[in-house]
Amino acid sequence: MRLRAGVAALALVGPLAACGIVPDDPAAVPTSVVPPVPAATTAAGLSPDGFDAEHRIALRLRSVTCDGIATGSGFAIDEHTLVTARHVVDDATSVQVSTYDGHDVLTTTATIARDADLAVVTTVDALPVGATLAGSDPAVGDPVTVVGYPLGKALDVTTGHVTAGRDDPLRENAAPVLVTDAPVEAGSSGSPVLDDDGHVAGVVYAKGQDDTTYFVPVSTLRSMLDDEDAFVPTPGCS
Repeated sequence: MRLRAGVAALALVGPLAACGIVPDDPAAVPTSVVPPVPAATTAAGLSPDGFDAEHRIALRLRSVTCDGIATGSGFAIDEHTLVTARHVVDDATSVQVSTYDGHDVLTTTATIARDADLAVVTTVDALPVGATLAGSDPAVGDPVTVVGYPLGKALDVTTGHVTAGRDDPLRENAAPVLVTDAPVEAGSSGSPVLDDDGHVAGVVYAKGQDDTTYFVPVSTLRSMLDDEDAFVPTPGCS
């Protein structure tokens, strides 16, 4: 079951308070966006403008569709290209992007991966910070950090560890995915998962029943970016 427009975009595998194994199909997600709240901050690595590198990487996305607006997260991989989750933009007629410091970025096109919950959006305006992709996937037990815009609120950072690798329970990704106990909420889809060096080790796309987080590993992202046939234009309204 793929999420559609008009919701805070994050594929939920099950109710947030439930426990147990991940079922085959996701439950419904919230239908409204919570107003912004003050952003979280961290102490280390502050840049001259008062934000650390983790905050500067993440981007807020709003997908405008025929049915409403969906929110999600993303990150830049170069000055005019960002990565997010496919279900954040796959029904979009336009995509609005804003940076960590509230600046709006004009976008041009969005494309979605055929075989993974990944998407690429290009921009006219320059993005502030490009992320570095990790050279390999994190291993079980490795620490990770998730940076995004949960519930349509302000930028947030959560931490945890990789807990497992498995086939995608939502069947949106052909390749295996990774699981972490770093918590996320709806609106976190597309958030970068950073390794201990601050490099992107994966992309958030779903949340499990037991407060686990599912992400597409960087190996899948790299293989998609290297394949010019891996992405196709967004279908727009459907």
